[in-house]
Amino acid sequence: MKMKTIFVSIFLFIASFAVISPAQPPADKKKKKSDGPIRVVTIPISIYTKKELQTNQAEEFLQAERITVEENEEEKTIISIRSVSETPLSLAVLIQDDLGPNVNLELKNLGNFIRRLPSGSKVMVAYLTGGSVQIRQKFTDDLEKAADALRIVSGNAAAAPRNPYDSVIDVLNRFDAQPNGRRAILLVSDGLDVSGGLSGSTPGQSLDLDRAIVRAQRRSVAIYSFYSPATLTGNAGSILVLNAQSSLQKLSEETGGRAFFSGTGAPVNFTPFFQDLAILLNRQFAITYLSDNFKKGFYKIKVTTTNPEIKIDHPKGYHYR
Repeated sequence: MKMKTIFVSIFLFIASFAVISPAQPPADKKKKKSDGPIRVVTIPISIYTKKELQTNQAEEFLQAERITVEENEEEKTIISIRSVSETPLSLAVLIQDDLGPNVNLELKNLGNFIRRLPSGSKVMVAYLTGGSVQIRQKFTDDLEKAADALRIVSGNAAAAPRNPYDSVIDVLNRFDAQPNGRRAILLVSDGLDVSGGLSGSTPGQSLDLDRAIVRAQRRSVAIYSFYSPATLTGNAGSILVLNAQSSLQKLSEETGGRAFFSGTGAPVNFTPFFQDLAILLNRQFAITYLSDNFKKGFYKIKVTTTNPEIKIDHPKGYHYR
C-alpha cells in the first residue's frame, strides 16, 4: 500500500490541505504492506503551536509540513484531512449542577463562546444533575438558541451527579446521530468520582471514567474539560482535588482534548480557557486514514509532523469492536 504525504497550511482559522507530492516514509519507520481488506478510521486532531496557547493569540499562518499517522507503530495511508470549513463541528456542552457559584458568573462568556462558533456548528446543552442528564437543548445549528438554553447551576449537593462520567457516557451515545468528523464535548465539572467511596476516587479506580474514554474513542469525540470545584472539592488542599483534576486530565488526554485548570482552586474566570479552546477548536481537523487491522482490541495512535514548532493533540488510541 503506497503511503501518501500530507502537507497542511492554515490561514486565519480556515484550514485547507493539499497533497504536494508522494514521498516515501523514513527508512526506519515500520511499515506493513497488505493487499487484504481495509477499513476507514476517522479521528479528531488539533494543530497549533505552543506559543499560541501561551499568549492566547492565534497566529495568522502555520505550516504543519508533513503529517503522518501511525497505528500500533505502523504508518498508515491518510486519505483526507477535513477542516473547519469542510466539516462542521458537533459540540456538547455539559455542566455539573452542583458546582460553586463562580460558574454562574461565566454563563455570559460561555453563551458568547457558543454564539461565535463557526457557522454550521451544532451545539447541545445539558446539565449533570441528581444522577441523570438534563438536556436543555438537543443538537441544533441555531447557536443563539443553544446559548439561551444555559441556566445557572443550583450549587446544591443534592444535585450532584453519581459521578460526571456515567453522564458523559449517556451524552456520547447521542453523537451517533451526528456526522462523523469533528466532534467534541466541553465538560465543566470538578471531575470527582466517589461512586466507589472516597478512597476509590483516583483516576485508576474509576470504572466509569475508563468506560467514558473507550466510548469517546470509539465515536471519535474529543473531550475538553474545565475544572471547577463542587461540594467535595471546595477545599483546595484536599487530596480529592488532585484525584478529580487527574481524572479530567486523563479523560481529555486520552480522547484528544485538553484539560484546563487554574491551580487547585476555583479559577478567577474562564476567559483564558475560552481563548485557548477557541484556538483548539478552530484548528481542529477530522483526519481519515486506512487501516488493515481487524483484530478486536485497542489500537494505539500517534500523529506527528515534521515541523518541530507544531503541536498536535489527538486520541491516544481506540478500541475496535
